[in-house]
Parts: sequence; structure tokens; C-alpha cells
Amino acid sequence: MGRSHTIEHWDPEDTVAWEAGGAAVARRNLIWSVVAEHVGFSVWSLWSVMVLFMPTDVYGISTGDKFLIGAVATLTGALLRFPYTMATTRFGGRNWTIFSAVVLLIPVSATIVLLANPGQPLWMYLVCAALTGLGGGNFASSMTNINAFYPQRLKGWALGLNAGGGNLGVPAVQLLGLLVLAWAGDTEPYWVCAFYLVALVVAGIGSAVYMDNLQGPGVDTAAMRAATRNRNTWIISLLYIGTFGSFIGFSFAFAQVLAINFRADGQSATDAALHAASIAFIGPLLGSISRVYGGKLADRFGGSTVTLAVFVGMIGAAAILIASNGSLVVMTIAFVLLFILSGMGNGSVYKIIPSVFDAASRDLPLDAAGRAAYSRSMSGAVIGIAGALGGLGGVGINLVLRQSYQSGDGGSPVWAFSVFATFYAVAALVTWRAYVAVPATTPALEDTRVSGTMSS
Repeated sequence: MGRSHTIEHWDPEDTVAWEAGGAAVARRNLIWSVVAEHVGFSVWSLWSVMVLFMPTDVYGISTGDKFLIGAVATLTGALLRFPYTMATTRFGGRNWTIFSAVVLLIPVSATIVLLANPGQPLWMYLVCAALTGLGGGNFASSMTNINAFYPQRLKGWALGLNAGGGNLGVPAVQLLGLLVLAWAGDTEPYWVCAFYLVALVVAGIGSAVYMDNLQGPGVDTAAMRAATRNRNTWIISLLYIGTFGSFIGFSFAFAQVLAINFRADGQSATDAALHAASIAFIGPLLGSISRVYGGKLADRFGGSTVTLAVFVGMIGAAAILIASNGSLVVMTIAFVLLFILSGMGNGSVYKIIPSVFDAASRDLPLDAAGRAAYSRSMSGAVIGIAGALGGLGGVGINLVLRQSYQSGDGGSPVWAFSVFATFYAVAALVTWRAYVAVPATTPALEDTRVSGTMSS
């Protein structure tokens, strides 16, 4: 008989058990969680690549429509994070990872059919893009699951690696799209989809063989309700709108912004798409990598300190975009800087979550097991809520860019860049007020600044 895939007793804070094999179990689950989430992110952002294969004169889809397709995919991916957060508790982390990978075969197959038959009404593309949003929900279930596997002292690294590996799905699908564009032109996008049909099967089988379900307290409706009554939930969600919302929103929009600029320089639709794809993947790639380091820096210096520095940097990058005056080189550099900073912020904001609730649990009249259960359930709930609301920031970015391009003579993104800079300034102020400029005697907030002061 094969091994059991259900672990009944799991305590990552038990250092003896951790060193005796617990670390290896957690690492195995982390690896396949990253694989499944990586493919999920690729499917979620699939239409950011597919629109490059859709010349307006062939498909009848305008530039504004393409931004709308990206917004719809982002919206459904964000909203699905609420139920996905509780799914690992209800069905088991392993079981849900298998399902969430296999179900994505539906929108990927539908994309092949749609692109093989140009001229369909806009609503059909919107529905298909909405279904790819199922891949965005994978993030919440994956993060909630991995949060339960790792001890407090390693959560920043583990969550950063899990999320960063998942985020790498965005540049991966864009790089694959570039290769197909260069190899077969803009008439054969099916190769991109075919690759992900295979990748989803691999992710599903790997999760079934190597992952485990954890029994015990998790995220349920009671934890979600409790989280909605905690002010930290909404503060952290606002910060995550600024960091992850920027990452996923720009991931969908960056290639289109570049293609618009290349077309303005007189290039054909095919050449503009190829040149845009050859640059666009760099931003999400660096942003995904920087997320891991954002988590590591937060482990060392505290989540709120790193987050504040990130938002200050993002204000500067947005200012460069406003002052770029149409220079493609300057605009590209500023966008890449925004990707790197937002990636770091994703890691640092998520470090704040377990730090706050671990510290808060110490003031509760509970034993060690009760405090661990409280911290685990509340952290998981806030991870889901913040992840969902953070995704909505990506919707806003695509809609603001769409409106900015449709206004004025010929349209310009400058108005959109100004909106982004203003939001980053608000987020920096909130970070300072809520988690940095606080009395050192406030334990729950002190821990967000210097995580090394936490007991493990």
C-alpha cells in the first residue's frame, strides 16, 4: 500500500520534530505547491499574451476591449480567492491543489477554440478570460496551505518563495508567447495553450503523488468573520492592493502599453506584438524574483519597514513615468522598477500578517496549542482576504489605463500614472501611521518591524 496523504498531527513549532523530518515534509509540499500555483498564474495571465495574437482587423477587438479582457480575468481571479482560502480546510490542501489544477484544462481548451475561430462577439472572450481567473484563485489556497506547514521563524521565506514561484508563471507564459511569436508568427497561439494543457496534467499528478492534507484547525467561515472585524485585515489589504495589485495589473497591461507605443512608431501589428513581448516578460520576471527577497528582508528587518521603503520607491517610479514624456526607454525602465518594488512589497506585506496575529495570540487566555491555532486560522483568513482585495487593484489598473487611453486626443497614460502615484503615497502614509510610527510598547505592531524579536 502507498503512504497516507493525511497528516493528523502537525506542529511546525516543535523544533525536534521539525529537524527529524518535518522540514522535509514541508519542503516537499512547498515544491509542488509552487509548481501548481506557477501553472495557475500562467493560465490566469494567459489572455495578457493571447491579445498579442489578436490583430484588430482580424478579431474585431479594440485596444480598449483588450484592457477590458485583462480586467475581467483579474477580477474573477481576485474574487475567487475568498472561497479558495477556505477550500484547503474543507477539502484538504493536497486534494484542492489537484482539483484546482485539473479544472483549468477547461478555459485553456476553450481559448484554443476561440482563437481558432476569429470574429466571435466580445462577450465570449470575456467569459473565457473570466474562467482563466480560476488560476488566480490558486494563490489563496496555496498560500493558506503553506502558511500551515511552516514555523513562524520561516514563514517570510516560505510564503515569499511560494508566492514568488507562483508569480513566475506570469513571465513564463509571456516568454512562451514570445517564442511562439518569433517562431510561428501571430497566427498560431495554440502552441502556448497546448503547452499548458500538458503542464496542468503534470501539476495535477505531481500534487496527487507528493502532497499531503493537514488535519486540524484551519480557515473557516468563523475565522473569516473574525478577520473582517480586525482592523489589521483592512490595513494589510490596502497595502496589498498597492503591491500585488500593481504587479498583476501591470503584468496584464505592460505588453499592451508597449505595443501601443511601437504601433505609434509606425510598426505593423505583428512587429509591434513581437517587440512588446520581447520586453514585457522582463518586468514580471524580476518582480517574481524580488518577491522572495522581499520576504527575506522582512524576516530580517520587519515587514512594515520594508513595505514603507517599497512604497516610497514606487512613488518615485511613478513620478518617472509621468515625466517620461513618451520616451519608450524611460517608460520601460520605470515600469521594470515598479515590478521589482511591487514584488518586494508582496513579500514584505505578507510577512506582516503572521507577525501581527502571532503577537496578538500571546495576549489571549489560551495555552500554546490554542495560540498556535488562533494565529494559524486568522493568518490564513487574512491571507485570503488580502489576496482577493489585492487582486482587485489589478482590475483598477487595467480600467484606469483603459480610460486614460480613451480620453483626450489620441489618449495618453499620463493621467493613469498620476492616479497610481497618488495611491502609493496614501499607502506609504498608512504604513507609516499603522505599523512604523507606533509606540515600541505595542507588541503586535513591534513584531511587524523587527521580526527577529518574535519567539519561535
